[in-house]
Amino acid sequence: MTEDTTPLGAALTTPEGFVALYRREAELVLRFCTRRVLDAETGVDLCAETFAQAFRSRTGFRGSTEAEARAWLLTIARRQVARYLKKGALDRRAREALGLVTPVLDPGEAEEIERRAGLAPLRAALAEELTRLGGDQREALRLRVVEEQPYPEVARCLGVTEATARARVSRGLRTLAAALEPRSVEGGS
Repeated sequence: MTEDTTPLGAALTTPEGFVALYRREAELVLRFCTRRVLDAETGVDLCAETFAQAFRSRTGFRGSTEAEARAWLLTIARRQVARYLKKGALDRRAREALGLVTPVLDPGEAEEIERRAGLAPLRAALAEELTRLGGDQREALRLRVVEEQPYPEVARCLGVTEATARARVSRGLRTLAAALEPRSVEGGS
């Protein structure tokens, strides 16, 4: 990928400049999203959603450097990942409103994205860390994150209050995040 030298101001005020910003930062955003959801196709969706949101809110950007633009994009990406994980599905309204089409991956592209994002070692580390969690936290995470059950249902299945179910999920996610964060940094995102 060649380095584009479009000034930052143009990147956020003209369609051509925004395309240049996209070309400079898309791979970073794609790796960032993919590493957090552990799935290449979802990572592509989240990357597209990130740039759609960035395009829509570009006039609110107050930075002046490429580093600030990158941080702004990653903040948007982090929010998109959080929304995806919370809702279990993408909010596609922004892309549809802009008429953007989510790219379809060609055979082999998903594997290449996963290789670049270092998902194989990250998945292995996640599996290892999950075995270290207490059974209560692991089961709460399975019900809430994997099965996408609402908290009242998680609480019912675990035989605890909703507050206790929320606490177990929250503690489990914090424990996993803390254990995996050094590996995330090593992977380049």
